[in-house]
This record gives sequence, C-alpha cells and structure tokens, in this order.
Amino acid sequence: MGEVGVIGAGGEGLAVAACLSERGRRVRLCTREPARVRGIRDSGTIRTSGELRGSFPVEQVTDDPGELAARCRVVVVAAITTAYPAIAESLGPHLTADHVVVLFSGKLCGSREFAAALSRSGAAGIDVVETDALFAARPDGDDGVRVLGTKRWNLISGATPGAVDRCAPMIREWFPQLEIADNLVHRGLTDFGAVAHAPIALANLGTIDRGEELLFYLDGLSDRTVALLTEVEREFRAVAEAYGAALTPMPEVLDRYYGCTTTGLLEAMRSAEPYRTILAPASLDHRFLHEDIASTLVPLEALAERAEVATPMVGSIITVMSTLSGKSFRRSGRTLERLGWADLTADEIRRELTSARSDAARTSPPAPGRAAAPV
Repeated sequence: MGEVGVIGAGGEGLAVAACLSERGRRVRLCTREPARVRGIRDSGTIRTSGELRGSFPVEQVTDDPGELAARCRVVVVAAITTAYPAIAESLGPHLTADHVVVLFSGKLCGSREFAAALSRSGAAGIDVVETDALFAARPDGDDGVRVLGTKRWNLISGATPGAVDRCAPMIREWFPQLEIADNLVHRGLTDFGAVAHAPIALANLGTIDRGEELLFYLDGLSDRTVALLTEVEREFRAVAEAYGAALTPMPEVLDRYYGCTTTGLLEAMRSAEPYRTILAPASLDHRFLHEDIASTLVPLEALAERAEVATPMVGSIITVMSTLSGKSFRRSGRTLERLGWADLTADEIRRELTSARSDAARTSPPAPGRAAAPV
C-alpha cells in the first residue's frame, strides 16, 4: 500500500492527515514550519478531538517537498490556495509521471492553475485533481486538531484529460461521499464559503474592525445580509450556466454538507451544526478571505467577462476588498493567464472544460495503459 504525503499543517491538512491515517493509510506530513507541530513530530501521532477522536500515527513531519515526493506517489495539498504557485514550484522538480496531486479546497479551477504551475516547473503531464475542503477543523496545540464537522457530500474534478477517470476511484475509496462534477467550473462554484465569507464579513465590517467577538454564521447574519448572499449566488449560477454546469441551490448544498433546515438560506446557515460556534475572522485582512477573493471571485469575474455575463455584485466585492486590504486582487489573484486561458474565447474554454472529462467518464474504467493510482 502506497504512502500518502500531505502538504499543509493547518486545520484542513491535519484533519486530512488524521482521517487518512485513521483509515489505514501511512501518512507523511510536510509543512514550512515543523516547529508549529512539534508535538506531532516528536510523538509520531496526531491527537484529534471533536467529531474525530483518537490518536493516529504519522510516519514523518518534514519541511522538504522533495523528500515527501520521493516517498509518496500520492501528494495531497491541503494548504491555502494562494500558495499554490509557490508549492507547485517547490514540488514540481521532484515529481514523475507516476505521481498524483490531490488538492483539498481547490476553489475555482485550482487544479488547472496547479497543473499549469507544475508544467512551468518542468513537471508537465502530472494528474492533478481537486475537491473542496471537507473538514471544519482547527489546529489544537502543537500536537493535534479539533474537527468541528465533516462534509457528507462534495464534488471531484480534474485539470488534465483522464485525470478524474484515473484518480476518482482512489479518492472515493478514501472519501465515499464524493461525486464527480460536470466540469471544473461546476466543482469550483459549488462552494458555500466562497459565496458567503466576504459578503458576511463586509456586512459586519465595523464589528470585525473593532476586534469584537462575533459568531460569524449566527450573530453575523440578518435578512439583509442574506439578500447580499442571494445576489452573489445568482451570479455564481449565471457563470456556471455559461460554462455548461447547473449549480445546486446553497440551502441544499448546506444540507448535503452537514444536514440543516432548507426552507431558506438564513435558516440553513443557522441550523448547520458546525457553524454554530465559528467566530468571525479577527480582521478583514485575513488569509481565508483573501483566498475566496483571489482564487474564486477573481477568476469568476474573468470567466464572466469572457462569456459576457454581468457580475456586478462579485465585482463590487473584489473592488471593496482590494481597497480595504491594499491589495490588487485582480492582478495578484487567479487570472486567466495563470490558468492558461488568456487567449481563449468562452467557447474555447467550454471545449477545454469538456475535453478535461468526457460524458462517458462517469461510468468508464481507467483508460487503457494507465492504471488508477494505488490506495
């Protein structure tokens, strides 16, 4: 049985590592700052609490992507998406055609960006696939992670022809709740956090700026806040339809994630169990808000413009967040250039999305000549 490498030691990375270990995989962890998880490094185990309880073995903690790649054919990247280009640059020289990269929380077209960055580093043709963050989790000291909730459903997509066919059986053995998306846009825009985080934060700007404690999904919500989210969701849906995908309504997405009331978005958010204790970010200059803007809203706006779909609410959020943070997200974020689509029309991008995975792939076995990755 092959070993699995996990890059990222935040809440998601630690939860993924613990979950894979709990399910019998031998796991190695890679992080830029091993001292932050010295307890895991010294004990060789991850302590978990919350929804997942126990202590699970970890073979190694390293800060060397090359060492990780040498030992692990499957590499899971569970780091913030704005770090993808740097991670791909450091990982690429150590990958071979036999490696598989699995992204957790790829946001919009994350596997496409990562594969393009790998290609620039000399590692072309690597299978890169993606799903969303599956865990609401927080690091717990230097030796553990608290898992607040696990999504019961999500989607898989991929960047290269055949990648989903080859890799989906492996990922679905790890996480059977995953389904195959229609295409990258379908998977990337089926993301409640990308719809909700920035509008809720902006609606509570004064409270967050003053450093006051705020239960993000409870105290931060009102009927007027939900009106903002509803319009953002409408723009997400219009862009998805322009690229051949139909999005599930967000109350139903939340119900599939965690189980909740589906009579409306406000009721759904307030009844989702993991959301009841989550605090607002301490600042609008927060890396997870930056991730939603840079890695979902920026490429969404660019794809919308290419397809002549109006997204005034998304555009306003990008502009306001750029002004408040002093960052030009439209320049630094996930642009069409980074996706390799700068010179393509909307029709050509749609063809690219279709070629990445055929309709037959839903039921077809792995393509001849290349087996599914070992689990």
